[in-house]
Amino acid sequence: MRTKSGSYTRRKKDYFKLAKGYYAKLGSAFRQVKQQVPRSLKFQYIDRRDRKGVFRRLWITRINAAVRALGLTYSKFISMLKKANINLDRKILAYIAVEDPQTFKYIVEYVKEKSKIKETAVVSS
Repeated sequence: MRTKSGSYTRRKKDYFKLAKGYYAKLGSAFRQVKQQVPRSLKFQYIDRRDRKGVFRRLWITRINAAVRALGLTYSKFISMLKKANINLDRKILAYIAVEDPQTFKYIVEYVKEKSKIKETAVVSS
């Protein structure tokens, strides 16, 4: 009676599907595919998390550039935002700074006013 290679062949097929597009034997020889696919999946997982940091750095750079044009630094602006109790995240702030500079300028002016009011309240107390 002959033996069929059912489940083993299906597992190999799954590996080869994941290795589609790999260069040379990394995509065609099962011994190499078995090593390369888990490695690729590991890097894919790591890079999905790294991408979030890349975008955060981009948003911070955009906000910093927009705020410096209005006479503030990034760190002072973020500090003033928190003191003024404005809960806009960096992604939204960067989008506003690029797409609608007038609104961003209004937000910066509003934050400056709020910080002046708080400073005078602290000094007079």
